Amino acid sequence: MLLKQLKALIEDETNPTANLANASALLNQFLNEINWVGFYMTIDNELVLGPFQGLPACVRIPFGKGVCGTAASTKETQRIADVHQFPGHIACDAASNSEIVVPLIKNNEVIGVLDIDSPINDRFDELDQHYLEKFVDVLLQHI
Repeated sequence: MLLKQLKALIEDETNPTANLANASALLNQFLNEINWVGFYMTIDNELVLGPFQGLPACVRIPFGKGVCGTAASTKETQRIADVHQFPGHIACDAASNSEIVVPLIKNNEVIGVLDIDSPINDRFDELDQHYLEKFVDVLLQHI
């Protein structure tokens, strides 16, 4: 249902910022036990804060640093059960305990990442990862 709603929200819009903003709002509305959801976009080989829902966040993250930077540099989803055990974790919000980051890859280039934080340890499972990757696939057709 979430994928259908995303398609309906973004299918006729060509502005990437508008589509990223609506995508973050949609995830914030439908996912429980999260405290931050949003996007970091690639600019000059680093991640720069994009549309999001939640408390103010870190503005720039280098590739390879923290969970977001690791997802960007490896081009692989990072599903972290306890961020405090992740080497080099960047703590933008001390209330976050688990995190999932899905890279946005277009033409084999990382154009950004979807980042979702939760105050609950081990909040995200394989099913969440599967559907969030599908969510990103739909979104990539419209950004």
